[in-house]
Formats: sequence, C-alpha cells, structure tokens
Amino acid sequence: MNTEKIRTAPGALLRETPIVAVLRARHASEYAPVIDALVKGGITSIELTLSTAGVFEELPALRVRYGSAADVGVGTVTTVEEAEAAIAGGAGFIVTPITDPQIVAAAVAAGIPVYPGGMTPTELFAGWKAGATAVKIFPASQVGPGFLKDLRGPFPDIQAVPSGGVGVAEAVEWIRAGALAVSVGGPLLGDAFKGGNMDELTARAKALVTAVAGARDEAKA
Repeated sequence: MNTEKIRTAPGALLRETPIVAVLRARHASEYAPVIDALVKGGITSIELTLSTAGVFEELPALRVRYGSAADVGVGTVTTVEEAEAAIAGGAGFIVTPITDPQIVAAAVAAGIPVYPGGMTPTELFAGWKAGATAVKIFPASQVGPGFLKDLRGPFPDIQAVPSGGVGVAEAVEWIRAGALAVSVGGPLLGDAFKGGNMDELTARAKALVTAVAGARDEAKA
C-alpha cells in the first residue's frame, strides 16, 4: 500500500514551532493555567497524556478554550479504543509510546496527525510504513541525535520526533540532526504542576522556542 497518499501532514502550528509540550498532572483540570503560560511563551502544540486522570472529560472544553491558538492532542495512547475516544473528543493529534498499526490506521482514517513510538529500526519503520505523520523515537535519551542520521541510512525519508529526556540542549541537537520536531516534558515544565511560577514557565518556553528556531535555521543553512 502506498502510505504516502494517506499520510497526514503535521499541524500548521507544529510546522511553525516544532516543539510539543508533554503535560502530566494529577488531573486534567489542572492543565489550563499551564497551557496558558506555554502558549504565551510561543509553544502551541500541547500533548495531554492519558497517564493523567480526566483527559477525555476535559479535552472538548480545552479544544474550545484554545481554538486555533493551540493544537491540543492526546498522548500515551495504547489502544485503538483510546485513540477513537481521543478523536471523538476533538484531539488535534495522537501520540503513542508504542508501534501499533491499528492505532495509526484509526488516526489516518480520521485525517489527524499520528506519532507512534518506537526505539528499534524495525518498530520505527513499521510505524512509518503504516502511515505515521512522523515516528516518535522513545525514549530518546537512550540513543541521542546521531541515531536519526543512522536511521536515515536505510530509511532516507523517515520523519522523527524524539521524546523522553529531551531538554533545551538536547532539543537543539535533535533539530540540528533533522528531527521534524522535539517533544519536551519535565525539563520545560519543571514545577508548573506543583505551584510553580507561571511567568517562569513562560520564560522557559520562550527560551526553548528561540533555541529551537536557531537550530532549525542552522539545519537549513
């Protein structure tokens, strides 16, 4: 099957700013102030992880709240049923830590971007072949940016988003290596869900956006 005809392109906001903020909290009702701070700092692709309670309940309201200002997707999807629930709730994209062609197919059928996770070339190519928008290299901290160059030896067209242990320095190196985008959680969020200062979160977001933009310019040069 020619997956190039069905592969969904990344969202416009991710193409503009290639950073996905990965959010984990005690409950999804805590998300809005943190998303506000991230969007103010220029990070507009937001992944709500299903390891947080209440995501499906809060998702529709969050989609309405941010409209075109943020692309709100759902991550840590591990079953087709979860993917379908996320799609029904209006998720802008799907992220999964595993490679399950059925999850990819569900997102492709709905016409939304999907990022299946994997570590080995076999897993990553399986996700790409199934029609992934890009594959999620996870956990990225275990391989490093040089892995992407090696992966593109046999798979020159594959697009990838590293996730797991990616901080500002790592994000810059991954973008320089040709990653489509970077997925950043703890190093960006810090204490945001533990009473942290939202202005400081916005400042970290701005710094990351600036660093990644500079790295992308270098990669294009």
